Amino acid sequence: MGTYETLFKPIRIGTMEVKNRFVMAPMVTNYSEKDGSVTDRLVAYHRARAKGGVGLIIVEATYVHPCGKGFSNELGIHKDDLLPGLKKLTGAIHDAGGKIAIQLYHSGRQSYEAVTGLPLIAPSPVPCPVCGGMPKEMTKEDIGQMLDAFGNAARRAKEAGFDAVEIHGAHGYLLNQFLSPYSNQRRDEYGGSFANRARFPLEVLKKVRETVGKDFPVIYRLSAAEHVPGGLTIEDTKAFAGMLVDNGIDAIHVSGGVYQTAAMIIQPAAIPQGVYVDNAVAIKEAISGRVPVIVVGRIKEPSMMEDLVASGKVDMIAMGRGLLADEAFPAKLESGNLTDIRKCIACNQGCIDRLFADVDIGCLGNAMTGREWKYDLDSKAAQKKKVLVAGGGPGGLEAARIAALRGHEVHLYEKSPKLGGLMNYTILAPSKNEFDDLRSFQVGQVEKLGVRVKLGQAVEGNVIDQLKPDVVIMATGSEPIQPDIPGLERLQVKKAEEILAGASFGKNAVVIGGGAVGCETAEFLADRGAKATVIEMLENVARDIGMLEKALLTQRLEEKGVTLLTKTIVREVNPDGNLVLQKEYQQEIMKGVDTVVLAVGYKPVTDLEGVVAGKKVPLLKIGDCVEARKVLDAIWEGFQRAYEL
Repeated sequence: MGTYETLFKPIRIGTMEVKNRFVMAPMVTNYSEKDGSVTDRLVAYHRARAKGGVGLIIVEATYVHPCGKGFSNELGIHKDDLLPGLKKLTGAIHDAGGKIAIQLYHSGRQSYEAVTGLPLIAPSPVPCPVCGGMPKEMTKEDIGQMLDAFGNAARRAKEAGFDAVEIHGAHGYLLNQFLSPYSNQRRDEYGGSFANRARFPLEVLKKVRETVGKDFPVIYRLSAAEHVPGGLTIEDTKAFAGMLVDNGIDAIHVSGGVYQTAAMIIQPAAIPQGVYVDNAVAIKEAISGRVPVIVVGRIKEPSMMEDLVASGKVDMIAMGRGLLADEAFPAKLESGNLTDIRKCIACNQGCIDRLFADVDIGCLGNAMTGREWKYDLDSKAAQKKKVLVAGGGPGGLEAARIAALRGHEVHLYEKSPKLGGLMNYTILAPSKNEFDDLRSFQVGQVEKLGVRVKLGQAVEGNVIDQLKPDVVIMATGSEPIQPDIPGLERLQVKKAEEILAGASFGKNAVVIGGGAVGCETAEFLADRGAKATVIEMLENVARDIGMLEKALLTQRLEEKGVTLLTKTIVREVNPDGNLVLQKEYQQEIMKGVDTVVLAVGYKPVTDLEGVVAGKKVPLLKIGDCVEARKVLDAIWEGFQRAYEL
């Protein structure tokens, strides 16, 4: 265990002993049936994390009443009919040597009637700024019904074999809505003063405790701070944590944020790692360490984890996306295989971006996430083949890795002198350096698995003739589009990739193209002292970025003085070296530009199709050479095509 031995010491939460300090944070998956019932897919997903060594799994936000459902295929615990599936889930985790809790919650105003099929309810008739629906103010009768719903859900959890329950009082959901003056404007005994606003959450705790008994572990998850004007602060939640302990809670799970500040719930890479550590420390001090404190919030480095636990700052580390990226993170760390750990890069593309689109989640870097029921990487292919992978970007690297794992002889050719493809430029953009964790993992695994790598050489006809592969996987990626703008040669013109790689530029730069690459390059320029302007022909910039990352990026661009011109086209560069812009129905002249940066998108590189034609070798295309898209698409396609060989 080396220097990480504290992380693998057991700990007690009430009467439950957990074998180590790792907690799988609850994350909605959308893997359940429409009625909230457990599926084989959900069971396999959690079983993989239990086998991967995590001490305690906390299953996703599970609605206690149909009007509290937040997502279309969310897990439910609102009726006894769901018990057989829940028992199957707990049995699978126990068989794998893990402990499992379930998170009980009600979405309150943070949902949609199209999802619940019922009117939204909340402490006050105040819409969520994100969801927008007007909730009905809960009556005393409604409050009583929801208390019963939480109590019955806790009973079902215990009957189903869960080792603990977690009450979800964080992230702007119903209990959080009652506690916070940001969302609670009631005038009765459930609103106004802090004690009144805490009444309903504490009544839920009391109801759950009465139902499960004094010896059944109960955890409470709270938002230490909401990060909204008039919302809860750490001073409020320190006081509330004391109330929780006084009322019999067994552990406190510290998170933060509400939907309006969702980037503080599921932090993109621009948010520092360990963002809630200080809050967790403050809460642990406020309760004098009477119960364990769990902290979550982009904690990915083993050294940080060990330091937090060994120093006594916190008691347990909750990992959410980190266990999507690598289900066996704890086991690999315990065995000393740190280079085999695939770290989360906080891109949010496979997980929260998909969840907020109300589809099933996954992971950009780990195509197995959510597919554990379908694929088995411990099995070998029925027939060993010689596989030639053309292109060493993320898709090609994944295809090579999976083909090698399945027992094939794999040859990987990359025409550039370095593996990684466009990721080598991505990591140079602001807040994108963690993509290098993924690149390093992929490269390291390909080397470890004995893939025969040839750098600085494209796949040509003689390569195919010499190797005689059984199949060619074409992962040749894409290249930047060169727009046809008359007179462009009159100015210094650079591609976005060239700028990120260190090419020179002037003091007044215009970036043509307002997608992710264009906006990130504009921020890069602004950080280095240039006046940067983004010109985008569509109505909005950063349309290809998830909403959490987009909110932070556009805020930073504004703070750094980057000008965003939307619904604008560069028509030409006139003989005076000025840009002629078409903005809706009028033309404008932009003077003083000394650098033009091109970021108008990418087109597939398909030269290999002509090379392979006539060779009588099957050709499989993956990633950007099919259509220019995202890293996620390339990796997932590389995984699937290689697995199916």
